[in-house]
Amino acid sequence: MNVNVTVDGTEVEVAPGATLLDAASAAGAVVQTLCFDPRQAPFGACRVCLVGVGGQVLPACTTPCREGMEIDTADPVARRVAAGVVELVLSELPVPPAPHTELATVAAALGVEVTRWPGAVHEERRDMRHPYLAFSHELCISCGRCVRACDEVQGTFALTATGRGFEANVAAGLDQGFRDSACVACGACADTCPTDAITEITLLEEVTT
Repeated sequence: MNVNVTVDGTEVEVAPGATLLDAASAAGAVVQTLCFDPRQAPFGACRVCLVGVGGQVLPACTTPCREGMEIDTADPVARRVAAGVVELVLSELPVPPAPHTELATVAAALGVEVTRWPGAVHEERRDMRHPYLAFSHELCISCGRCVRACDEVQGTFALTATGRGFEANVAAGLDQGFRDSACVACGACADTCPTDAITEITLLEEVTT
């Protein structure tokens, strides 16, 4: 039996097991996300997709809809927390995100222009040895999308999440870099990366370490 919910005053009917994010999409509402990719299983790591439901703030990508839920995608508490999360993410980057990246789009949508928390930032560490893929570790925000794309979409398992807290990052293979890992150069990781930490480089470009 389908589930009936309300999103920003609009009634929608969704299939059993549908998430709040699914309902918002069905209603034409936009909920910002960072760790979510529709090609991957919901992860719920970033807490950017928060929405208000009955006085609670819930992650939209992993919370299943229940009959009669009233979902507020513009809930002020949810928006404030989501903006704070993005601001913290930006505070660790050595440079602002490139305008075309998903992170920049999300930051703009949540009204985050600069971070209030100056402090340690990631040092530049780039792996340019692969003929097709470049990895700028300092731009990684540990959203996990590249790892899950490699595992769930491609089935290669060439990437691994490493470290904790500020030191969290992603390693290719046994941290020996893309070129010497099990990477098959499918580009799934670069396609899903929201920050350009992993990007494709031209086939004929001369790449040096």
